Amino acid sequence: MGKDIIILGIESSCDDTSAAVIRNGILLSNVTASQAVHESYGGVVPELASRAHQQNIVPVVDQALKRAGVGREDLSAIAFTRGPGLMGSLLVGVSFAKGMAASLGIPMIDVNHLQGHVLAHFIQTEGEEFRPPRFPFLCLLVSGGNSQIIKVNAYNDMEVIGQTIDDAAGEAIDKAAKVMGLGYPGGPIIDRLARQGNPEAYHFSKPNIPGYDYSFSGLKTSFLYNLRDWVREDPDFVEHHKEDLAASIERAVVDTLMKKLRLAARDLRIRQVAVAGGVSANTGLREAFRQHAEKYHWHIFIPKFGYTTDNAAMIAITGYFKYQDGDFCPMEMPAYSRVTIK
Repeated sequence: MGKDIIILGIESSCDDTSAAVIRNGILLSNVTASQAVHESYGGVVPELASRAHQQNIVPVVDQALKRAGVGREDLSAIAFTRGPGLMGSLLVGVSFAKGMAASLGIPMIDVNHLQGHVLAHFIQTEGEEFRPPRFPFLCLLVSGGNSQIIKVNAYNDMEVIGQTIDDAAGEAIDKAAKVMGLGYPGGPIIDRLARQGNPEAYHFSKPNIPGYDYSFSGLKTSFLYNLRDWVREDPDFVEHHKEDLAASIERAVVDTLMKKLRLAARDLRIRQVAVAGGVSANTGLREAFRQHAEKYHWHIFIPKFGYTTDNAAMIAITGYFKYQDGDFCPMEMPAYSRVTIK
C-alpha cells in the first residue's frame, strides 16, 4: 500500500470561507463560514468580504482538519482557489495556503474556481453511492457570475462551447428580485415564490443569438420595463403578483438555458449532461433537467445542494486529481480575478 494522498482544499473566491479535507478521493470534512454582513447592502461588498475571510480562515481550516481527524503533518498538499473571484477575497486564501504550505514543506496546487464547480460531481463520501459522469459529458455551469456550456473531455480538458455574451443567468434572477424589493440574496427568494406562482402568467422578451451562446441583458431589461409600467398603473402590483412574477422570470431563464443545452447535446450527440454552480440549486432548473432526462434519454447529474454554492470540497477533489499528475504550482503564483475555464 502506498502512502495516503491527503489534500486540504481552501476556497475564498467571494463571500464564503471554506476548507475541506480529502483522503484518497474520499471527502472527510467540508466546513464553510458564510458572511451575513452583506445582506443589508443588497450585494457582496469586496472590502468587507476580505476582512471577514481574514477572521474566518484560521478557525475554518482548524475545524476541517479536526473533523477529518487529520493533523497538519499528515497533509500531502494544499489546493486553493486561485481565481476567478474578488481579488481581496482570493488573496486571503492564496496567502494562507502559501504560508501553510511553506511551513509544512508540502506542494501547492492552484485550482480554477469554475473547473472546481464542474468537478464537484466527482466528490465522493464514505458509504454513499458514487455515480460520477463519464467522459465526455456536457456541463451547464450557472451562477451569479457565469453561464457556460462546457464540454468536459477529461478532468483537465474542458472546452467552453457556449457562454453568456453579457449578463449571467443568476445575475438576471438576482436583478429581478432586487427590482421587486424582495431582498438579498434574490435567487432562493425567487425560487420559493415561484413554487406558488403561474409560470405562464407573464412573458418577457427572450434573446435570439446564434450558436450555443447566451444573453440575459434583454430579458433583464424587458422585466424591468414591464414591471415599471405595471407598477405605474397599480402601485401594489408587485405585492399582489409576486408569486406569478417570480415563476415567470424563473421560467424565462430556465427555458433560455435549456434551449441551448438541448441544441449542444443534440449536435455533439452527448447524453451525459450535468449542471453545476449556484443556480443549479434552483428547483425549476432541476425539474427541467429531470424532464429532459425523460424526454431525450439523457443521463443527468445534479449536485447535492451543499456542492452547488462555493465550497472547498470541489477545490480539494480538483487538487486530488492534479496531485496524481504532479501538477503543482510555484510559490510566487499570483491570484487572478478574471478568467474563463481555460
